[in-house]
Amino acid sequence: SYTCGIWYDDNIPSLCQCVCVSVVNIVDVVLPPEPKTREQLIQYSCQLTLDPNTAGKHLSLSEGNRKVTYTRQVQPYPGHPDRFTNNYQVLCREGLSGRCYWEVEWSGVYVITAVSYKDISRTETGNRFGFNNKSWSLLCSSDGYYFRHNNVETKVSGPQSSRVGVYLDHKAGTLSFYSVSDTMTLLHRVQTTFTQPLYPGFWLSGTAELVKL
Repeated sequence: SYTCGIWYDDNIPSLCQCVCVSVVNIVDVVLPPEPKTREQLIQYSCQLTLDPNTAGKHLSLSEGNRKVTYTRQVQPYPGHPDRFTNNYQVLCREGLSGRCYWEVEWSGVYVITAVSYKDISRTETGNRFGFNNKSWSLLCSSDGYYFRHNNVETKVSGPQSSRVGVYLDHKAGTLSFYSVSDTMTLLHRVQTTFTQPLYPGFWLSGTAELVKL
């Protein structure tokens, strides 16, 4: 006969029992709420450093590789496969995959604050931050703010400030940019799915400094 998905001989004395068990695993994952204030965001602050091996040759690094400045003078960087060869770009050393917050003090013609997958091209046309599907960028200039991803540009409204805050929740797929002054204003938020760690970076004609929080 057939019982509970098991065939057995009816002529053999039943020395065992057939037990059907249905197991349902329910896992409730309780994530902390998204921070709303600067004080809450700073709890997720991360210390970042710029990677000299990625810096374009018209970028000068200083302040312990926390500050980058555009310069007309070509820098004597050695050849490296990670170096951007045709743009004024640089990436940080640190790849981010959790909840992270950082702030950037900027000045000059424009500064683009970005996050990027590490495998972004270093030589090909179209490797500029925001002009591909591997990076997300916010342009800051006297003309205002512009967000760009996959070569789609969005004009962003918000108060002008020389400081921008960036909050990443990699697991939730959110990336938020803030204008930081006496008050804090959300400029733009991205909701997507990130498939790799993200590396903060800059593309600039000016100066950008990672603020110690």
